[in-house]
Amino acid sequence: MFAKLLRCHQTLVDACARVRCLGPLALRLGFGYFWLETGWAKLHNLDGAIARFVDWGIPWPAFNAPLSAGTEFIGGCLLMLGLFTRFTSLVMAFNMVVAIAFVVIKTVMGLDDFVELDEFLYILIFFWLFLAGPGKASLDHLIARRLGLRCAD
Repeated sequence: MFAKLLRCHQTLVDACARVRCLGPLALRLGFGYFWLETGWAKLHNLDGAIARFVDWGIPWPAFNAPLSAGTEFIGGCLLMLGLFTRFTSLVMAFNMVVAIAFVVIKTVMGLDDFVELDEFLYILIFFWLFLAGPGKASLDHLIARRLGLRCAD
């Protein structure tokens, strides 16, 4: 019984290894689209985004709201393409750190509240993308191979 279970597990491991590139690709496409869409919405309602930044007490709202919106839109595009993924992940994570520091930290009463923040989850995903990279199904991987650079994937 145990040997049969181990063989089934090994079959599953082998099958997953063959399609390993689909995990990072699916994450990048879904997560990237989320950011592309939120950035697009903010860019098309900059007055509303600036007003929210004013309400939140973010410095220089007329500068920072379009910057944040553009970061989300361009960052989402780059994540979907798998282009400059590690750098993009750092920039996007920083955007979330600012959101936590200026907006949502006011509602956090303890560690449980903090780890339940959407922004904290986003930071964790960006951290994973930064460390793991975009995967083989990405422009980063293609460019690295064309340039003869070592791919981390």
